[in-house]
Amino acid sequence: MISIKKKYTYDAFGLNILSELPLPELNGPVFPDDHIDVSIKLSKDKIELEQKKGFTVLSHYVAFEVPSLAVFSIKNGKEIAIAPLKDFDEAKARLYVLGTCMGVILMQQQTLPLHGSAIAIDGRAYAIVGNSGAGKSTLASAFIQKGYKLISDDVIPVTFSNDRTPMVQPTYPQQKLWEESLTEFGIDSRKYNPLFERETKYSVPVKNSFHDQPIPLGGIFELVKGSGESVEIRQTNGLEGFRILLHHTFRGSLLQRLGLKGWHFIYSSEILKSVNTFQVTRSSLNFTPYESVTKILNAMKEGNVID
Repeated sequence: MISIKKKYTYDAFGLNILSELPLPELNGPVFPDDHIDVSIKLSKDKIELEQKKGFTVLSHYVAFEVPSLAVFSIKNGKEIAIAPLKDFDEAKARLYVLGTCMGVILMQQQTLPLHGSAIAIDGRAYAIVGNSGAGKSTLASAFIQKGYKLISDDVIPVTFSNDRTPMVQPTYPQQKLWEESLTEFGIDSRKYNPLFERETKYSVPVKNSFHDQPIPLGGIFELVKGSGESVEIRQTNGLEGFRILLHHTFRGSLLQRLGLKGWHFIYSSEILKSVNTFQVTRSSLNFTPYESVTKILNAMKEGNVID
């Protein structure tokens, strides 16, 4: 049985969060009398599911079960409820809260959650998106080692300012990196905690390399694997930009079921009015994140990537 003794306040994803589950990865606290955007509750009540596997989705409600860990529900873009199961573990639950649950919260609030990493470069945010295993966090880590700062890893919240400038909201100062990447960077993985037992992906804090304020979105780079030995960059045009935003929306498979496909198209259109998209093809044969960083920065200086 879990005893709820305290509530915690945080500032992340552009939201003020009040949580009964401690979330030490996040920045906080915000002042108690601040407006609370999202509440996270540990529920003693059973959360009903239409099916054990996959997502239960209604117009303003999403729920899913992680076997033996917990059942999670997300309502109205305002509330996350966690019903612990027999093997409940706070560290594991946090992964789902800060990933899938916050991604759904953002969609319910009609904020675009991109799936990738975002880096601050010369006063703008650059999103690195891609399929699982493309090397998004690894490329972001290479930027960090060159002195640039992380804004977000995994879920990238894209909002609009009052003058309709696309903005990236900071999430929290942590990366998720595979042991292979840590080894290539010369970092001892034993210093970090694995995300799951027997898992070779690790939580890597980057508190001293974190940009903690909203920042204009300057560009979106889709990272893909190629068969060559070097890195190539090209600007994508027309409908490719829409494809990139749709394909790399976090939990984008839920858009249709949430009735948000039309919203997503309009939101993407407005982003693409002022933000260019690019494809970075990296070698699947060699470790190329440093080469990618150099080529992206050189292209920026030459004016070939960012208008």
